[in-house]
Amino acid sequence: MNRKFLDKANILLSKEEGTVFKDPGGRINVALCYPNCYAVGMSSLGFQGIYGFLNNQADVVCERIFFPDPEDLEEFENSRMEPFSLESKRPLSAFDIIAFSVSFENDYPHLLKLLKMGHIPLRSSERGDHHPLVIMGGVCAFYNPEPLADFMDIVFIGEAEEMLGEFISLYRQGIERATLLEQSVLIEGVYIPVYYSVTYDTDGKIAGRTASHGAPDRIRKRTIDEISGSFIRSSIITPEAEFSNMYLLEAMRGCPWSCRFCIAGHIYRPVRKKGLAELSAEVRAASAKTQKIGLIGPSLSDYPHAEEVLKLEGVDFSITSLRASARSGRLVQLMKGHKSIAIAPEAGTQRLRDVINKKITDEDIYETARLILESDVETLRLYFMIGLPTETMDDIAGLIETVKMIRSNTRRGYIRLSVSTFVPKPFTPFQWHPMELLKSVKEKLRVIKKGLGQEKGVRVFHDVPKHAHLQGLFALGDRRMSRVLEILADEDRDIIKKGISDFDIASIIFRKKDVSEILPWDFIDTGIDREHLWEEYGRALHI
Repeated sequence: MNRKFLDKANILLSKEEGTVFKDPGGRINVALCYPNCYAVGMSSLGFQGIYGFLNNQADVVCERIFFPDPEDLEEFENSRMEPFSLESKRPLSAFDIIAFSVSFENDYPHLLKLLKMGHIPLRSSERGDHHPLVIMGGVCAFYNPEPLADFMDIVFIGEAEEMLGEFISLYRQGIERATLLEQSVLIEGVYIPVYYSVTYDTDGKIAGRTASHGAPDRIRKRTIDEISGSFIRSSIITPEAEFSNMYLLEAMRGCPWSCRFCIAGHIYRPVRKKGLAELSAEVRAASAKTQKIGLIGPSLSDYPHAEEVLKLEGVDFSITSLRASARSGRLVQLMKGHKSIAIAPEAGTQRLRDVINKKITDEDIYETARLILESDVETLRLYFMIGLPTETMDDIAGLIETVKMIRSNTRRGYIRLSVSTFVPKPFTPFQWHPMELLKSVKEKLRVIKKGLGQEKGVRVFHDVPKHAHLQGLFALGDRRMSRVLEILADEDRDIIKKGISDFDIASIIFRKKDVSEILPWDFIDTGIDREHLWEEYGRALHI
């Protein structure tokens, strides 16, 4: 084993609080893999929660494996090292189960690289009984696991709290792999990709799906009724996470606003909120480990007990973001002196905010921003998207003017714009809409940076548009994406620019789709009415 990487792993471990070490003998050995670097993975609430849950099972040992840091990847590959767990330094191939927690589509190639470096056959069809079982969960599994379907033995669609325990109960029976898969289909939310075949018509569109082995035609997304008893919380505290030395707690799950672009507002339905007593007790328990508590939820301004929780003494709270609203102004007063707070106008004009169903006004944005900047908060982060449906250059001009108005209302603090490229997501009204072409996105970014370049205390950051297109490809693609992923796992190629022979990328991300078309994720039952989504899409286009 490379001494450099061994030392690096031990240094990370030495800074952690809450790490679990177990004798692997006689236990179910699970490698919990995050296909990104340590700092990102350890800031994932779901990843942390699964680690804690599995290690609370007496007959399970769960250890973590991460994708190498960018500066280490070449040396890691050249040394032919197999990915190894932090806790015992055992190689990936030594585990019974390889469990991937997947939160971002652009991590898909990393997932395959980990398997490849671990000398594990990529495709499920190429693995035998002596290979680890490869399973997948996380938010990406909720809405379209098809690009990874050929590589996965089992996919968990939905919230893990109940079905993961049911699966472990089945696994501990020690039955052979084929029988395990056959019996796993009886667990609601469990998807066995090999039991489904997909056919395509002459235009390359999906013609149909056929299930076998008693698997259901549709997979119902698993949802728990209450989150108060959920195990989704931090297990390990470390200064090396993106949220340094912070204990993460979930205050609510789901968002009541249902913005037309937002996947979280649709797939996490219904909205569920922890009671004040339950969350307060969790905060008190967490504060015995660290004073830094991160409250997680897509719309914490709508959590009914937010003010009472933030008033708890002896705790340094951090929150994901605030909705631009009058209530947020009151919450800001409880967050005085924090380094940064974010709000998400998303669009620069009221017309475009109406298109995306973002129910906030210019005055909401201006007043909330002013209160944040005048409350001794160092930086106001503003999240905007470009390339939204029906967007014009007038909307880009409106974005620039919105930021200028915020800056003119107060000169205190700094303003940081995070500009991302719109990516259509499954199970949203915009799932049928095309992405904007690269040339147009780059021009809009150029206009924004030029328009705000002279504004004092304002900085503009943006994603790489080609990376957004790659995200769209994996968010909207079907099983044929496996060929793209295998190429990316082998070599660093500009897939968007060069394309792949016999594969039409433009038909995935640059084509408007019809309501009659079978979409790759239509086999998932999320409880969202397809006709309602189509009607919402039509309303958006006519605003």
